[in-house]
Amino acid sequence: MGRSSDHPKYIIAVKARQHIVLNIRLPPAAPSTHSPFRAIPLQFETQALNYNSQYYQSNTSPNMAESGVDIAALTEDQQLALQTFTAVTDQEIDKAIPLLQRCQWNAQIAITRFFDGEPAEDPVAAAAAAAAQPAPQDIRRQETLLNGFTTSPRSSTSSARRVRIEPAPRVVPQPESQVSTQVPLVLAVLFAPFSLVYSLVGKWFRFMGWLFPFLPRAWGRVTASNINTPASRRSASGRRPLNPRDTAARFIREFEEEYGSHSLPFFESGYAQAFDLAKKNLQFLLVVLISPEHDETASFIRDTLLAPDVVAFIRDPANNIILWAGNVQDAEAYQVASALTCTKFPFTGLIVHTPQVSSTAMGIAARVAGPTPPAQYISKLRTAMQQHAAPLERVRSQRAEQQATRNIRQQQDSAYERSLATDRERARKKKEEAERKAREEKEALEREAAAERYALNLAQWRKWRAASIPREPPADVKDIVRISLRMPNAERVVRRFAADAHIEELYAFVECYDVLQEDGSNLEEKGMQEPESGFEHEYKFQLVSPIPREVFELAKGGTIKERIGRSGNLIVERTDLEGEEEDQDDEGEEE
Repeated sequence: MGRSSDHPKYIIAVKARQHIVLNIRLPPAAPSTHSPFRAIPLQFETQALNYNSQYYQSNTSPNMAESGVDIAALTEDQQLALQTFTAVTDQEIDKAIPLLQRCQWNAQIAITRFFDGEPAEDPVAAAAAAAAQPAPQDIRRQETLLNGFTTSPRSSTSSARRVRIEPAPRVVPQPESQVSTQVPLVLAVLFAPFSLVYSLVGKWFRFMGWLFPFLPRAWGRVTASNINTPASRRSASGRRPLNPRDTAARFIREFEEEYGSHSLPFFESGYAQAFDLAKKNLQFLLVVLISPEHDETASFIRDTLLAPDVVAFIRDPANNIILWAGNVQDAEAYQVASALTCTKFPFTGLIVHTPQVSSTAMGIAARVAGPTPPAQYISKLRTAMQQHAAPLERVRSQRAEQQATRNIRQQQDSAYERSLATDRERARKKKEEAERKAREEKEALEREAAAERYALNLAQWRKWRAASIPREPPADVKDIVRISLRMPNAERVVRRFAADAHIEELYAFVECYDVLQEDGSNLEEKGMQEPESGFEHEYKFQLVSPIPREVFELAKGGTIKERIGRSGNLIVERTDLEGEEEDQDDEGEEE
């Protein structure tokens, strides 16, 4: 195929490649998704078709005559598709028509295949072949009121080559107390007055029994008979109806009493429970129904069912068999026999899951009716089990894959939850750390503000208190106390105080010594104001006599003369340094 860049149609095709505006939906089996000819602008497509329609009519007649292609036999849509394809690909007519025919005259698919190549499998032909095949039919036997009791369960209406699988119903026994029968209309009308009178009398007796509670007990003692086995609770066969579990236990007990001890693993519950367990675990449900009224029952049980080979076959774990047995004189076993359409006893049915029918269907794989030798009995069961082994194995593998996928998903979810919990814990710690830092910064700012406010109030208090300290008495005054103070900065100060001065004045002098030194003479003239009402001053030092050591605490009060005497040497010891040292030690340990 030659593609000349000077050909008019090729120029239009190249221009069309540069403008993609029309979305053309291709089938899912298209071989490539990177073709530049997925969409052709409408304006270029129209120009290309108009130009090529003239070029097509004037230049392609000799080729059509030589190739033997009859263009007149094509429909208008096919001719339009042919023009579009040749306009874009510059393909010859005799080579373009077969490709368009394989693409069902779809120009877009044909263009894509021209540039990307033919697929290994034609999706159009595969879709047409799939549509031509008939839909799968359910080959299970469908029972209705017309043919449910007349058609033999082993008859087949399908081809002899097709194996029919009978559906196995799930039977839930209904208690006899819940079984109700409808009275004919004529009898209901005739006995309506009697029913009304009976209902009124019964209500009256119930009312009297409620009014006089001793009457029902007395009447019961008088009329009681055969309380343990009342006739109203007995079935037609004389057997008392029980729940499925108790019925199974009674059957096993009677079986052991009749035939002695055995090793058969009977399922000790109802048929519905065994049915559900076999479906869930993909096991074989072996149903054995016996009738004591048949003469062949005892021989079948002794010679076949209790044969060592049969017992070993049933107990073999590789066979995955659940054994459920019942006496047709019991209501549950009778309903199972009716559902399985048993016509001969003893009866054995092998029920198995049939995935080829549906994902929940259970079918009867084999039937063994009447007395059968042990070898033939095992052979029939083994043959049926082998026929259904492959579908069950596929379902088991599918379930195993699903369980593995589910476990992987759970592990991924668990890992994701752990990662999410870790991220949440990390985010929580980060948030708490940020909150702690913000709180510490706020507390630090508050402490700084409080310290500044306290320093201002303390300075104001010192000035105010210094203004109220009396002046030092003259040296010629007799009733004075001479105190020598050693300040924290090692400076020694000697001052006279009045003998009757309170010891707080001595503390105030030490506290305000710096203020007195700076502008003590001007404090009275300035008239210093008292600090804020909420400020409480606290002396952060104590006066101590070195020899003997004695602490003159302010809280004990008293005058200076009473506490110290006429003279004394005192040391000023600060009490706030210990707290600061402890804070510094704590900060050093944290760092």
